[in-house]
Amino acid sequence: MMENINNHIFSVSQLLSLTQLSIPTYQRPYRWGARNIADLFTDLATQQNKSAYRLGSVVFHQHTDKDGKLDIVDGQQRTLTLMLTVKALIEVLDEESGDRKKLATKFQRQDLRDQLEELRQPVDDFMKRTDFPSRDSAINLRRNYLELHRRVNRSEFDELKIDFLLNKCEVVCFVLEDISEAFQFFDSQNARGRDLAPHDLLKAFHLREFPEHEACLKAEAVAHWESLPSNGLTHLFAFYLYRVRQWAEGKSAHYFGKGDVDIFKGVNLERVGQFPYVQSLRIAHHFVDNYNNQYQRKIDGQRMVFPFHLDQMIINGRRFFEMAEHYQKLVAAITTEESAPKQAMLHDEALTPRAVNILSTLNNYKKRHRTGDRYVRAMFDCAFIFYIDKFGKQELSLAIEKCFIWAYRCRIRQQVVQLATMDNYVLEHNLIRAIRDAHQPSDLQAFYLPTMSSQENKNSRNDPEDELVKLFQEMNYYV
Repeated sequence: MMENINNHIFSVSQLLSLTQLSIPTYQRPYRWGARNIADLFTDLATQQNKSAYRLGSVVFHQHTDKDGKLDIVDGQQRTLTLMLTVKALIEVLDEESGDRKKLATKFQRQDLRDQLEELRQPVDDFMKRTDFPSRDSAINLRRNYLELHRRVNRSEFDELKIDFLLNKCEVVCFVLEDISEAFQFFDSQNARGRDLAPHDLLKAFHLREFPEHEACLKAEAVAHWESLPSNGLTHLFAFYLYRVRQWAEGKSAHYFGKGDVDIFKGVNLERVGQFPYVQSLRIAHHFVDNYNNQYQRKIDGQRMVFPFHLDQMIINGRRFFEMAEHYQKLVAAITTEESAPKQAMLHDEALTPRAVNILSTLNNYKKRHRTGDRYVRAMFDCAFIFYIDKFGKQELSLAIEKCFIWAYRCRIRQQVVQLATMDNYVLEHNLIRAIRDAHQPSDLQAFYLPTMSSQENKNSRNDPEDELVKLFQEMNYYV
């Protein structure tokens, strides 16, 4: 069996026909939910014109006893979902067969009927012999089965899609030789979780979204992505891109994990329908490419950058990698300029003495390295970067003042600033959303920032030398 499976490509139908499939006891619970199912069916709809579509890989450990069980080491979530989908299709087939009044049926093709009948026994046997001790697994299996039954019963999930799922969707199968190797693989994939880093998941997703005619650009995108330090990408997405996008929507932004990557998945312009909301993206996408590809660019050396915005809908594929590069450079430039001693210029714009004093104070006050102070600085930087992303260098000094009073009011009023403190403060006094809604820089002057009293100071009431309080006093926000 090992020789027949290892390093071979199996269709979904062939995979589920394997009679030795088993879930080992060391596997984590079944956790896929509605979003994963939606993504699967979106893929089926958008990829069904391909001759084959690779769903991923399944890694097995094969027992050496007479049963020759194939323990699923990696790929459990996907395999169980496919199993539930086929089981739901078999139930729909049974329902149609038992309803003699039903004239139009989903299954007109006898070959698909026969194929599902052949899968009935191995699927039923697998479900009967498999124990799911985790309550989470039992709940998710039942919930997902009901959702899958609803989906496969819909008229648009026709025989073409059923055929595509069973016979053209494929997985690559690998078989590990011994149990120690299986545990080593399992630990590396699940305990260390290196392949589950959010930005790695996004890289894999958006590489798959490249259209065929841009295949030559994949290598360039990967090369630049890999040239960036992994912790730098983690910092970019978790500290800036994720927080700004969430806060601009009035949503919590505690921690960016693998369950949040959908916020950076948008539309594939090659496959999405001709919907009105996509037209502005299509126009910008093709205009920028057309401009940069004109022969005049070889003469004047000009190049247009796609007009990215932090809160825009993501364009899948190449534009995602360009967006990451764009904001990596923008964030690095702004934070570097902010940190320059006595910086009189920022983003090529002259700053007022007060704005220079604010930046200098933020970079030098004695308590700036405390955890809470770093959270507050993150609030300031997110708001200021979002402002520059929207309004460029217009009225930067006033923006610095506004962002400073907004963010550091939280620091002065709180004895302890934790991650939840920062998040709750932003959502209750959401300057970032105000920036999103503003039409002109001057609109932000209407964002109310109350004056503080010394009684509200929980951070440094007894410290007459507190640099932050001195700034608030100079700006008439502290009495």
